Amino acid sequence: MYKSTLKTTRSDIRTLVRDAQELFREAAASTGQKAEDLRVRGLELLDSAVATAQDVQAVALETGKEIAASTDDYVQENPWRAVAISAGIGLLVGLVIARK
Repeated sequence: MYKSTLKTTRSDIRTLVRDAQELFREAAASTGQKAEDLRVRGLELLDSAVATAQDVQAVALETGKEIAASTDDYVQENPWRAVAISAGIGLLVGLVIARK
């Protein structure tokens, strides 16, 4: 779920930035009120992209906190199982490094 949301958001931000760049190119070629309108619209698109990125960052931060809390709860409830899992992962990483 998070991956699809992240991909969609990334795509949306790229589209917003691309549209803003196009508006700025048109504004550079135009003069007068039309150029000003294009610049304003481009700035609105960039502001929207920044807001979207900040929303994604907030969601990612909250999700990270939830994962850390659930991991902490698991370790508190099952300390020896957590130690065994950590030792097993450490052993596997050590074996992989030793082969190289």
